[in-house]
Amino acid sequence: MSAATLDLLHDAFVALREALDGDDIAKVDRATARVQDAVTKVRAVGAWHDEPGVRTRLASIAPLMEAARIRTSVLADQTRQQIAMLAERGATAAPLTYKR
Repeated sequence: MSAATLDLLHDAFVALREALDGDDIAKVDRATARVQDAVTKVRAVGAWHDEPGVRTRLASIAPLMEAARIRTSVLADQTRQQIAMLAERGATAAPLTYKR
């Protein structure tokens, strides 16, 4: 596996972290597609386990992946809480956001 492939993976997760911290859903979509593309390229590589330094490099990327996973979970939880609050207040409290 080339260092460039792992760099793509690293950079994709950095971009995803930055996008998840922002308010631009289009940026999140682009970053998610970038991660998917990078993961596909990593998976396409054959016997990468045997190459020296690969495991170390992947271990350095793992915290970025975990950070993206945690941010996604937090954002999903916040969304569920907001929907629950809107539901408690009824559809009239947010008629432009949700309709029943």
